[in-house]
Parts: sequence; C-alpha cells; structure tokens
Amino acid sequence: MKNKYAYYLLLPGFLFLTLFMVVPIVLTIGSTFVQDGSLTLVGYQHFLQDTYFLKILWTTLQVSVLTTVLCILLGFPTAYYIAKRSARKKAILIALAIFPMLTSPVVRSFSWMIILGRKGLVNNALMGMGLINEPLDLLYTPISITIGLLHLFLPIMIISLVGVLENIDTDLIKAAESLGASRFTAFRRIVFPLAVPGLVLGSTLVFVGSLTAYTTPALLGGKERVISTFLYQNAMTLNDWFLASVIATIMIVITFIVVGLMNKAANKLNPKG
Repeated sequence: MKNKYAYYLLLPGFLFLTLFMVVPIVLTIGSTFVQDGSLTLVGYQHFLQDTYFLKILWTTLQVSVLTTVLCILLGFPTAYYIAKRSARKKAILIALAIFPMLTSPVVRSFSWMIILGRKGLVNNALMGMGLINEPLDLLYTPISITIGLLHLFLPIMIISLVGVLENIDTDLIKAAESLGASRFTAFRRIVFPLAVPGLVLGSTLVFVGSLTAYTTPALLGGKERVISTFLYQNAMTLNDWFLASVIATIMIVITFIVVGLMNKAANKLNPKG
C-alpha cells in the first residue's frame, strides 16, 4: 500500500515533463506532416533531396562523431588516472576537470577565436618556428567547431567515466596479472567491459550535446553551418517554421537512433550489465 502512494510522488515531475517536453515535441513532429490542411511529406522530401541540406547534416554528424571519439581518447585515460588517486587528490582533480564548465560557452568560444585566428597564437607560433609561410585557416571551419565542442564536453566524459572506474576493484586487475595476463589484456578483459556503462553514458551525452549545440558552432563556425545553426536561421531569420520543425524532427530521430545504437553496443560489450 505504501508503494502505491509512493508513486504519487512522481506525479508532479511527470506532469511537468509531459506539459513542457512531451507535448511540445509531439506538436512539433506532428506539424511537419501537415501543410495547407493536408497530410504531406514534402518537408522531408525537400530536405533529403537538397544537396546543401545534406551537406549541413553530414558536417554536423562528422563533427559530432569526431568530438565524441576525441573525448573518449582523451577522457578515458584522464578519468582512469583520477579514479585511482586518493580521495583528497581525486577531489582536487575532479574540480580541475569540471572547472571549464564554470565558464560561459561564449567566453570559451571567444578565447578559441583568439587562439585559432589568422593572427592568433597558433598561427603566430607556427610562423615564428618557420613551419608555415602564411597563416592557416583554422577558424570558421569544422576543425575549430570540433575543438570548441571538445573543450565544452570533455569534462562531461571525464565525470561520466570516473564514477564507474573508481568502483572497479584493483584486486581484479592484480589477480589477472598474477595469472599471466599482461596489463593490456587485463585492461581489455576487465577494465574496459566494466567501464562500458560510463563510456556509453558519456558518449551519448557528448554526441547529443555536439549535435544540438548552438553557441559554440555559431561563434567558431562562422559561415560553416551545422544543423543547429541552420535550424535557428530558418526559424528566427527566414521565419520558416515549417522547415525548422522538419530539421528539429530530424535531430530528434537522430538522437533516438544514437541512443538505441549505444544501448545495443553496451549490451554487446558487457552482456551482464
């Protein structure tokens, strides 16, 4: 009986999410199938047949995947190092890891504009060492967007992994090594499978965040469009809310597909959960 009444505690949160998330999403998706009072798929046909739209989508997916991979490559060893420190050192390192999140994305983006510009720190350093004769076009490219997103989401990957890695018993690794397993084998057979839940969670958050991020791509991408800036342009500048809804729906579908693939990958890599 007590459990029955306990479910009522979920009611406020359920109503809030339904009214302010589920209903708007359903209305947005539904509006893409109706035009001039009749059912239609013309919005999706127009989007999928236009090479400019597809290029924007492809650029967005490339940037999101590359950002996720780089976050894994940089975040995993960092998180593993933090997880194996003492409690005091761990607290300090975690604070340092999440410190960039305390800074506005706008400020961080402007910092990268100074670093990556044609007269920025990177180009000045390369030219000073004689490695290049003229400045490289680093800013307002997919590369600059990826760097900005990496700076933005790497702390999320680290935090997602630290929580899992710190719970892995080091005695398991020592036992494997005592039975003849190399450090790489122990990592591959023990550490990595046990870290899969945190890896999947972090990868999902980073990919979806990179896919939907607006401020960083808008400042560091310039005329290089990604799907979020393209959506904003159609909604706020061109006032084409129908196409903006189509773009939003495509982003939602991609998000669900990615989450589903991540869950399947997690079940395959770690069947026992």
